[in-house]
Amino acid sequence: MENVVEQKVECSIEKALNIIGGKWSFLVLRELFEGTKRFGELQKKIHNISPKALTDTLRHLERNEIVIRKAYPTVPVTVEYSLTEKGHALHKIIKEMKLWGAQWA
Repeated sequence: MENVVEQKVECSIEKALNIIGGKWSFLVLRELFEGTKRFGELQKKIHNISPKALTDTLRHLERNEIVIRKAYPTVPVTVEYSLTEKGHALHKIIKEMKLWGAQWA
């Protein structure tokens, strides 16, 4: 009997989606492509996102080195979010998705 080793084939699309995250991540990225934003600014721009969903999304993007979180020692603390180089590299892809959505959705 042969010993069969199961080989996992990694899909680069699946990897990319795991890094980017869910629906809210795309909307956060859309806003950050325009420049650095504070938490409250993001929440106002992204309709129907709860504070928890926004926090979870920003943490996910930060862990995956898409977003940089910068806190300033003010009272209350000022926190700004901006894209890393890796995050900016997603701009072309997201723009194409926007064009596709305008045409087909």
